[in-house]
Amino acid sequence: MKTFYPVLLDVIFFLILTNAIYPQWVQTNGPYGGCVNCFALNGTNLFAGTNDGGVYLSTNNGTNWTAVNIGLTTYDVNALIASGTNLFAGTDDGVYLSTNNGANWTIVKIGLPKNSYVRALTVSGTNLFAGTLGGVYLSTNNGASWTAVNNGLTDLYVQALTVSGNNLFAGTTECVFLSTNSGANWTSVMTNTFVKALTVSGTNLFAGVIGGVYLTTNNGANWTAVNNGLTNSYVRALTVSGTNLYAGTNGGVFFSTNNGANWRAINNDLTDPYVNALTVSGNNLFAGFDEGVFLSTNNGTNWIEVNNGLNSLNVFAFTVFGTNLFVGTSAGVFLSTNNGANWTAENNGLTISSVYALTVSGTNLFAGTSVGVFLSTNDGTNWTAVNNGLPNCDVRALSVSGTNLFAGINEGLSTNTGGVYLSTNNGAKWTKIGQSNYHYINALAVSGTNLFAGADGGGVYLSTNNGANWTTVNNGLPNSDIYAFTTSGINLFAGTYGRGVFRRPLSEMITTVEGKENYIPKEFVIEQNYPNPFNPSTIIKYSLPQNKFVSLKIYDALGRKVITLIDEEKLSGNYEVKFDGTNLSSGIYYYKIQAGEFTQTKKMILLK
Repeated sequence: MKTFYPVLLDVIFFLILTNAIYPQWVQTNGPYGGCVNCFALNGTNLFAGTNDGGVYLSTNNGTNWTAVNIGLTTYDVNALIASGTNLFAGTDDGVYLSTNNGANWTIVKIGLPKNSYVRALTVSGTNLFAGTLGGVYLSTNNGASWTAVNNGLTDLYVQALTVSGNNLFAGTTECVFLSTNSGANWTSVMTNTFVKALTVSGTNLFAGVIGGVYLTTNNGANWTAVNNGLTNSYVRALTVSGTNLYAGTNGGVFFSTNNGANWRAINNDLTDPYVNALTVSGNNLFAGFDEGVFLSTNNGTNWIEVNNGLNSLNVFAFTVFGTNLFVGTSAGVFLSTNNGANWTAENNGLTISSVYALTVSGTNLFAGTSVGVFLSTNDGTNWTAVNNGLPNCDVRALSVSGTNLFAGINEGLSTNTGGVYLSTNNGAKWTKIGQSNYHYINALAVSGTNLFAGADGGGVYLSTNNGANWTTVNNGLPNSDIYAFTTSGINLFAGTYGRGVFRRPLSEMITTVEGKENYIPKEFVIEQNYPNPFNPSTIIKYSLPQNKFVSLKIYDALGRKVITLIDEEKLSGNYEVKFDGTNLSSGIYYYKIQAGEFTQTKKMILLK
């Protein structure tokens, strides 16, 4: 799942630009790693593109890394490529260019669609190609302007690009396409397959798909599966070094010396099986994982972690308890007693690693996790689960008001269990409070007797009676997920996903009732899911003009039912439901709603 860190980084970057002479953020000492999506080599410089962290540079084979993000306004980097002195980064917001090894970046997206979602980049002579979720685009002037080159491209969800001589290949969610004229025309040369990676070795073209590795020696006219020994067929990355072919999969790294005829696993010392990226520099083989970068100097026989300076653990929450600073991360709770100079893991009794929320009530410290709430009465030294009355769902937010402890729940794949829960006895027992169409609560804030809840796609809710009733207070807010709240003086600040930070006076919301979202619709509607494509979750909205029994089900591309999201009587009104594909493979899925005689099916794409 994507978090709100790009938003926070955008804000920090803006502040650095506009207040360069004033104090700025300094990273504290402790834990390292990072989700690495792609690599690029330019001379002795190795670049890593990360998820939520931007671009990192190493000049010593990964021993040390430095963030090189000045000018980037998005930090999800999906593709990198070097061309002469130019370095290009493909992001969720388009293409960025650096002419000084990443020291500065400039966006180059004239002609690219608004939501570019650039997944692949390749260079052929003076031509630069970008593979997006809206097809292939060509620039002949280093990205200054772009032109769509999609004639014959029947699937526009481009995941991979590569060049072999005068041939340009594009891998999509359904096919491999070939162009012999710089993208002016395309022909399908492989169908019915989800292509994640393409690489060329001499006259051999290899395609990494969800199903293994395929080889063609005649520009796609014929393909042969080359999977002997490949014990995991979900291929995410491919790279070639001389006669050596490497495949990165969901089951680690595999190695072939005979063009894929035989494979063997080379995973000794690797701690993460999910390989996102591979590259070779001289005798060095680099593998990018969700946990960072690993290096092998002996063709994968052994690996060492090389993550120094590559920012790591996802940090979800902070709280201060006396002189102690606690952070909730993807690896549990960490404690610092010296303002972040050093950190210690405090996880005894925690049965789950991801901690999304922290709060303090008196001498009690509470942690919200993906399996409920945990309580520590001794500064995090020991933890006890306090979940009586809570569903087995993600707890994304915690807040305290007097003797009331509130928990914001993200319902995941279940239904009607999310929302806000209240405990008046330090978590010994919980009760769901109020009703709302939105069951995915990421943020909570208390101001006096007022409780605010931030939801996925649902905006901000206000309760003035401890959650018994809720009112939307969304005037001026974009249709965006709310991930964080804080109060400062007379204002409430809301951190959104992808839309920045919004501020509103507390008094204005408390005295104003905004109920326009609760109007009764005039017709049955089911909207296109958003975002689409998605990873790992997406929102499906629908409207009912009458009370009806509603069925909402998800099917895979073969028509097999994946899950039933809704199967119950619903009152007239506007609804949304969240579909989480964390445990599913990338691919095409369908969602079908039936409400009385109304039925409709729509297509969506899960991209990991």
